[in-house]
Amino acid sequence: MSKMSIAKFGIGHVIRHRIYEFRGVVFDVDPEFADCNGTHEAIMVEARSRKDQPFYYLFAENDQNPYIAYVSEQNLMPDASGEPVCHPQLDNLFERDEKGCYRRRNVMMN
Repeated sequence: MSKMSIAKFGIGHVIRHRIYEFRGVVFDVDPEFADCNGTHEAIMVEARSRKDQPFYYLFAENDQNPYIAYVSEQNLMPDASGEPVCHPQLDNLFERDEKGCYRRRNVMMN
Protein backbone atom coordinates (compact mmCIF):
# COMPACT_ATOMS: atom_id res chain seq x y z
CA MET A 1 0.00 0.00 0.00
CA SER A 2 1.48 3.36 -1.01
CA LYS A 3 1.39 6.46 1.17
CA MET A 4 -0.55 9.37 -0.38
CA SER A 5 1.05 12.81 0.01
CA ILE A 6 -0.86 16.02 0.68
CA ALA A 7 -0.15 18.69 -1.95
CA LYS A 8 1.85 21.63 -0.61
CA PHE A 9 0.63 24.01 -3.35
CA GLY A 10 -2.93 24.64 -4.48
CA ILE A 11 -4.69 25.71 -7.65
CA GLY A 12 -3.75 29.32 -8.42
CA HIS A 13 -0.49 29.36 -6.45
CA VAL A 14 2.46 31.05 -8.15
CA ILE A 15 5.56 28.90 -7.83
CA ARG A 16 9.07 28.68 -9.25
CA HIS A 17 11.39 25.80 -10.05
CA ARG A 18 14.21 25.24 -7.56
CA ILE A 19 16.84 24.66 -10.26
CA TYR A 20 15.61 25.89 -13.63
CA GLU A 21 14.68 29.48 -14.37
CA PHE A 22 10.92 29.26 -14.76
CA ARG A 23 7.84 30.07 -12.76
CA GLY A 24 4.15 29.42 -13.21
CA VAL A 25 0.61 29.17 -11.88
CA VAL A 26 -0.72 25.80 -10.71
CA PHE A 27 -3.82 24.75 -12.67
CA ASP A 28 -4.06 21.07 -11.72
CA VAL A 29 -2.46 18.61 -9.28
CA ASP A 30 -1.95 14.84 -9.39
CA PRO A 31 -1.46 13.22 -5.95
CA GLU A 32 1.38 11.20 -7.50
CA PHE A 33 3.02 10.87 -10.92
CA ALA A 34 0.32 10.23 -13.54
CA ASP A 35 1.74 11.56 -16.83
CA CYS A 36 1.23 8.74 -19.31
CA ASN A 37 3.37 10.26 -22.09
CA GLY A 38 6.50 8.36 -21.03
CA THR A 39 8.29 11.53 -19.93
CA HIS A 40 9.46 10.08 -16.60
CA GLU A 41 11.40 7.27 -18.26
CA ALA A 42 12.89 9.71 -20.79
CA ILE A 43 14.58 11.68 -17.99
CA MET A 44 18.08 10.61 -16.98
CA VAL A 45 17.94 8.29 -13.96
CA GLU A 46 19.97 10.70 -11.78
CA ALA A 47 17.51 13.56 -12.44
CA ARG A 48 14.25 11.64 -11.97
CA SER A 49 11.88 12.68 -9.22
CA ARG A 50 10.16 10.16 -7.00
CA LYS A 51 6.77 9.19 -8.41
CA ASP A 52 5.10 9.00 -4.98
CA GLN A 53 4.69 12.75 -4.46
CA PRO A 54 2.34 15.39 -5.86
CA PHE A 55 2.99 16.52 -9.44
CA TYR A 56 1.74 19.89 -10.65
CA TYR A 57 0.51 21.14 -14.03
CA LEU A 58 1.62 24.73 -14.50
CA PHE A 59 0.97 27.57 -16.88
CA ALA A 60 4.71 28.23 -16.99
CA GLU A 61 6.94 30.96 -18.36
CA ASN A 62 10.65 31.43 -18.82
CA ASP A 63 12.73 34.09 -20.59
CA GLN A 64 11.86 32.68 -24.02
CA ASN A 65 8.24 31.51 -24.09
CA PRO A 66 5.16 30.28 -22.21
CA TYR A 67 4.42 26.55 -22.00
CA ILE A 68 2.71 23.86 -19.92
CA ALA A 69 4.95 22.14 -17.35
CA TYR A 70 4.47 18.98 -15.28
CA VAL A 71 6.72 19.18 -12.23
CA SER A 72 7.25 17.24 -9.00
CA GLU A 73 6.66 18.96 -5.69
CA GLN A 74 10.29 18.46 -4.58
CA ASN A 75 11.40 20.75 -7.42
CA LEU A 76 9.06 23.64 -6.62
CA MET A 77 9.02 26.50 -4.16
CA PRO A 78 6.74 29.51 -3.63
CA ASP A 79 7.36 32.58 -5.77
CA ALA A 80 7.30 35.74 -3.69
CA SER A 81 8.10 38.20 -6.48
CA GLY A 82 4.53 39.49 -6.76
CA GLU A 83 5.02 39.75 -10.53
CA PRO A 84 2.22 38.50 -12.80
CA VAL A 85 2.80 35.34 -14.82
CA CYS A 86 2.50 35.83 -18.59
CA HIS A 87 0.85 32.86 -20.28
CA PRO A 88 -1.78 33.01 -23.06
CA GLN A 89 -4.06 30.43 -21.38
CA LEU A 90 -3.96 31.94 -17.90
CA ASP A 91 -6.83 34.40 -18.39
CA ASN A 92 -9.13 31.62 -19.59
CA LEU A 93 -9.13 29.96 -16.14
CA PHE A 94 -7.97 32.60 -13.67
CA GLU A 95 -8.38 36.20 -12.65
CA ARG A 96 -5.82 38.09 -10.60
CA ASP A 97 -7.08 39.86 -7.49
CA GLU A 98 -5.88 43.13 -5.97
CA LYS A 99 -3.27 41.25 -3.90
CA GLY A 100 -1.81 39.60 -7.02
CA CYS A 101 -3.22 36.13 -6.24
CA TYR A 102 -4.81 33.98 -8.94
CA ARG A 103 -8.37 32.73 -8.44
CA ARG A 104 -10.44 30.51 -10.70
CA ARG A 105 -12.86 32.44 -12.85
CA ASN A 106 -16.56 31.86 -12.30
CA VAL A 107 -17.66 30.20 -15.52
CA MET A 108 -21.31 30.45 -16.49
CA MET A 109 -22.76 27.28 -18.00
CA ASN A 110 -25.27 27.65 -20.85
